[in-house]
Amino acid sequence: MNIASSQQAPLLKISDLNAWYGESHVLHGIDLELGEGQLITLLGRNGAGRTTTLRAIMGMVDRRTGSILIHGDEFIDKPAHRIAHLGRIGYCPEERGIFATLNVEENLMLPPTVGEGGMSVAEIYDMFPNLKEVRKRMGTRLSGGEQQMLAIARILRTGARLLLLDEITEGLAPVIVKALSEAILDLKQRGYTIMLVEQNFRFAAPLADRHYVIENGKVIDRIEAGEVEAKMDRLNHYLSV
Repeated sequence: MNIASSQQAPLLKISDLNAWYGESHVLHGIDLELGEGQLITLLGRNGAGRTTTLRAIMGMVDRRTGSILIHGDEFIDKPAHRIAHLGRIGYCPEERGIFATLNVEENLMLPPTVGEGGMSVAEIYDMFPNLKEVRKRMGTRLSGGEQQMLAIARILRTGARLLLLDEITEGLAPVIVKALSEAILDLKQRGYTIMLVEQNFRFAAPLADRHYVIENGKVIDRIEAGEVEAKMDRLNHYLSV
């Protein structure tokens, strides 16, 4: 696993992040950091604030306070459209966000080039051979797994190197989950930095350098990859319904 040097500033550092939807105060002082080339997971029960953390990073909440440093640059006051156009962050929401009335190849050609070094369509097909097989198929005719691969592929086209992935395995067949796991490992080896919201701990555990447990809009525990086995009872308690 890629472990950031202790002397190196983290790529992403979030401090005392608060977020609101209308009058509803959802995040209550989130603190976390993510080193370049690392993968962290946000674990917790539904409604804990994990997805809101991703949306707050992207500026997709009504109000936010605190600090979000990316490569030392402050993002807390940047509006959502500005964050998107900077091309540093790729966000794959739980609802996937593909264009259902376009085919796979048209979806891949559509994203604007907002950053340098986006993956070519050929590279995408190497990573997701399933997509090459269905490249002329409309979004409405794709399986859930194919839609998820396409959603990830679209953000890889933009050149973003920090990826925020929300529940990418939910409802998918084990063979697709395995393919996604292999793709995520490939991205880590290429130096991508990834924040993963995931309910499937069996999927997430082998991929992650660190796990953050979120409850009621706060980080209540931080567990390094090497500590997981010793702390499984604690994790099971956190994640039990």
